Amino acid sequence: MSTIAPAPRRELSDLGPIAQLRAGRLGRRLPQLYAGLVAYGVSLALMVRGDLGLAPWDVLHSGLIRHVPITLGQAVVVMSFVVLLLWIPLREKPGLGTISNAIVVGLSADATLAVLDRPGGLGLRIALMVGGIVLCGLATAMYIGAQLGRGPRDGLMTGLARRSGRSLRLVRTGLEVAVVLIGLLLGGTLGIGTVLYALAIGPLTQLWLAAWIVPLDDRNRI
Repeated sequence: MSTIAPAPRRELSDLGPIAQLRAGRLGRRLPQLYAGLVAYGVSLALMVRGDLGLAPWDVLHSGLIRHVPITLGQAVVVMSFVVLLLWIPLREKPGLGTISNAIVVGLSADATLAVLDRPGGLGLRIALMVGGIVLCGLATAMYIGAQLGRGPRDGLMTGLARRSGRSLRLVRTGLEVAVVLIGLLLGGTLGIGTVLYALAIGPLTQLWLAAWIVPLDDRNRI
């Protein structure tokens, strides 16, 4: 009698960087990872051109470039690697997706900003803001669902939560309030888009995440 192997479970796994690569389905997971990261950078640029407020970390990035001669995308890359240094005492382990996130999102944001101008009408600016938030939720579900490592800021959140024993919600809120305040002191952009992003990004990511989680092959893990 032949036996049928159980289908891989569609759930997020907590794997080390090598195990992530050995868990199979890279032909699906790698394109999904990079498509998600590119889309994330595009979403950032849409909100910038909407000019009605940025995501909390981007408030910090927009403030930073007022004092340092770099582009917004370059600020995203620089801050990503600064955050990764904070992973060391937290003993977080970066994966391919972590390093890719640190680089690709910033490059994608700069490329989009180079071809997209700020529209004159308020209606178009609102559309860019809303489109950026919605696309960011989808992009986040895509790159997380590829299961190739947390983004730098996500890993900082989970690492702090694990070390402190506090909830992820509390740690995330504390981090985002802190980076917004620092961004504002640097002259960053805060607006209604910042509030809408904070309210919507969690539910939007949750809405799409289950559909984008790539089931891993338990037999290939180590």
